[in-house]
Amino acid sequence: MEIKAYHPNDEKGWLQCRVLAFLSTAYYDNVLQEKEKYKHPSIELVAIYQNKVVGLIDVEYEAEKNQVCTGERGLGGMIWNLAVHPDYQRLQIGQQLLHRVENLAIEKGLTYLEAWTRDDDWVVDWYKKNDFRPVYAYLHVFMEGKSEMQYVKSEVKALRPVQAWAHYNGENEESIRQTFE
Repeated sequence: MEIKAYHPNDEKGWLQCRVLAFLSTAYYDNVLQEKEKYKHPSIELVAIYQNKVVGLIDVEYEAEKNQVCTGERGLGGMIWNLAVHPDYQRLQIGQQLLHRVENLAIEKGLTYLEAWTRDDDWVVDWYKKNDFRPVYAYLHVFMEGKSEMQYVKSEVKALRPVQAWAHYNGENEESIRQTFE
């Protein structure tokens, strides 16, 4: 297996790897038809095995504090995508990608990496095992149907929201869980 810098020729494999890897996570609904481009500098790597993209990691990083990340610990990098093709999971590919990014981040003067996840305990546990620590959490709430959408209003005449999602970080998480599916 080779880990190398992403090249536009890798896009189709990158997309396939990402969608298949995310399919079994809480990000299953985050399907892309083209690879993201970043406003700030980035480290974009792919793991290649037998001419196939089997893993990927994208980190957008800061030239000035708080351009990309939320922390106050110097310059950071945001892990936007980290995925391993399902047929190649449990082979330490994600860890190898992360370690390569960490080394490149240090060379670029970054002092920390930040990652946001949804509510997959196994993903959170993987990050903890790799020396990340939880800093902030919220409840990801998906709303649809008449009873749930009554909480979402549009100020545009004739525009009727039919689905929405929101972040909740209040004190009544159980009430929110009971109100919304």
